[in-house]
Amino acid sequence: MLKSLKAAAEAQGKPEWGSTGPTDAGNYNNWPEDTQFFRKEGGGWDGPYGEFFLTWYSQMLLEHGDRILTSAKSILDNTGVKISVKIAGIHWHYGSRSHAPELTAGYYNTRFRDGYLPIAQMLARHGAVFNFTCIEMRDHEQPQDALCAPEKLVKQVALATQKAQVPLAGENALPRYDDYAHEQIIRASQSGDREMCAFTYLRMNPHLFEADNWRKFVAFVKKMKEGKGANKCWEEMEREAEHFVHVTQPLVQEAAVLMH
Repeated sequence: MLKSLKAAAEAQGKPEWGSTGPTDAGNYNNWPEDTQFFRKEGGGWDGPYGEFFLTWYSQMLLEHGDRILTSAKSILDNTGVKISVKIAGIHWHYGSRSHAPELTAGYYNTRFRDGYLPIAQMLARHGAVFNFTCIEMRDHEQPQDALCAPEKLVKQVALATQKAQVPLAGENALPRYDDYAHEQIIRASQSGDREMCAFTYLRMNPHLFEADNWRKFVAFVKKMKEGKGANKCWEEMEREAEHFVHVTQPLVQEAAVLMH
C-alpha cells in the first residue's frame, strides 16, 4: 500500500504526500469535528491533499473488488451462480459534510461527491449484484448527535445502482421482529421505479420463532412476495397469514427446540 501511495504521489508531482496517510485524522473514538482532517470548515479532506489521498484510497478498494470479482467469475462462470457483493451501510455522520466514517472505510462519499456510483459501475462490469444493508432503519431511530441518516443513505445507493443499471439487493442490519421495521423494509425494497432483486432477512434465532414474532414474520414475507401490487393493510395480511402460521406450527416448534 505504501509503495502504491508513493508512486501515486510522485505521479502527481507531490512526493511529500507519499510517505503516509493523513496524520491529523484522529483515532477511532474521535468525532469528525475534533480532528483537523475531517472538520467541517477548513478540513483537510476538502483540500488538494485530501482529494489526492481519498481518491487513491478509494481506488484501492475498487481495484480490490475488480480483482476478487475477476477471480470469482473465472471460477463460477457457467455454473448458474449469481455473484452478490456486500457493501457496508455506514450511516454514522452521514449528515456531516465530510462523511468521515465512510471516508475511513474507503468509500469516497461526501456531501459534494457520490462515492457509491463508482462502486455500482464496477459491479455492473462484472454482472454482480449490489447488496446493501441497514434497510430496516429509519433516520429518527438513530443517534441524532451522530447525524445518522440510514434512510438517506439507502436512497442514495438505490439511485447509484439505478444509474449504473446494476441489480440492488438488501439486508436488515439488526435483528428486528416488529411491524415497524418490516414496514420500513418493504418501503425501501419497493421504492422508485424498480424493486430489489433479493432480500436477506437477519436473523434466524429463537426470538424469531416466538408466536407473535413468527406471525408477524409470515405476514411480512407474504407482503414482500406480493410486491408493489398489494394494497392490503397489515391487519389483513396477518389474518391471511394465520393459515400459514397454523400449518407451520410443528416445524416452528421443532426449530425453536433445536435452537435453544
